[in-house]
Amino acid sequence: MQRINTCAHMAVSPDTMLIVDDDAINRGILENIFAPYYAIAQAENGKDGLAYLHAHRDRVCAVLLDVLMPGMSGIEVLRVLSGEELLGQIPVFLITAEASGGTMKEAYRMGVMDVISKPVIPYVVQRRVHSVVELFQARKRLGNVVEQQQSELLRQAQQIIKLNQGVIESLSTVIEFRSVESGEHVRRIHDITAHMLTRTDLGQGLTAEEVEHISLAAIMHDVGKIAIPDAILNKPGRLTAEEYEVMKTHTVQGAMLLEKIPQMREHGAYRYACDIARHHHERWDGGGYPDGLKGDEISIWAQIVSLADVYDALVSRRVYKSAFSREEALRMIRDGECGAFNPRLLDRFFQVEKDLRQLYEPCGRKTGF
Repeated sequence: MQRINTCAHMAVSPDTMLIVDDDAINRGILENIFAPYYAIAQAENGKDGLAYLHAHRDRVCAVLLDVLMPGMSGIEVLRVLSGEELLGQIPVFLITAEASGGTMKEAYRMGVMDVISKPVIPYVVQRRVHSVVELFQARKRLGNVVEQQQSELLRQAQQIIKLNQGVIESLSTVIEFRSVESGEHVRRIHDITAHMLTRTDLGQGLTAEEVEHISLAAIMHDVGKIAIPDAILNKPGRLTAEEYEVMKTHTVQGAMLLEKIPQMREHGAYRYACDIARHHHERWDGGGYPDGLKGDEISIWAQIVSLADVYDALVSRRVYKSAFSREEALRMIRDGECGAFNPRLLDRFFQVEKDLRQLYEPCGRKTGF
């Protein structure tokens, strides 16, 4: 490859014009025209010019390209640049005395910016090249601004999502603290729900984003308990019939509360959260509350949260009871002592229960939303 001659000031400027011509006089004329405005790099043939462009494409602001050169012609260089989709990034000008109709047609078809005939008229070629270079640079600056704005909008959107999820988590966790719980309950309900939807066929047909929204909605299942008096919510003994009726209203209260939060309506978890809050105490046999839904009238996510809530309640200590052993909890669920569940749901639950048990081990995975 022939040596490429460059001006000394090229190193300090990223705005480099590449002149590719086998005639030293032509290169000198073009350099005299553009040297006051750009750093200049020269190549004696198409092969050398292409090599320079590949090595310094981020520094080249324009290419002045001769057509007739030994070895690799200007048209051949254009074909390579067109194939690499570089002609849309760097403006290329053909400088030639052989501007035939066929040459011009092919050059413009590939994306050359302009075809300038030799001998060049300095102020004409200068104006034509300057205009295009300024246009490309302005477009690049605009593209950078748009990219920065998009990045900023994405960052702000991510902050809003985190803020919304933080509010959801805080709202859910405060209920657990009112119930003298640690807040780990809602985290486990989230993880059990996510696990059941991703590790079994219960989540078939749901996208990853929908599973994420459902799992987040699951932590709000008991949000209506904020309306339940402490004397009932934290009563250590058995609730009276009247107290139990009040406790049951947390399902309706939860759905109503979520409906009254305007920001929630814009969140992907909203429709799942309202459904789960209202229906996580429905039963497969129709004996649940508040609406007495039966079978598949109950959404699969409300069914999963219902079973997750029962399982977590059994194996955890509560103000009104000690924790049951894992074996006893599974027996109670299997024998229907904790309500009637979808047989298919129970089957999938028992398949993955060993994995779920890890959530309760001291050295188990620390979870988060």
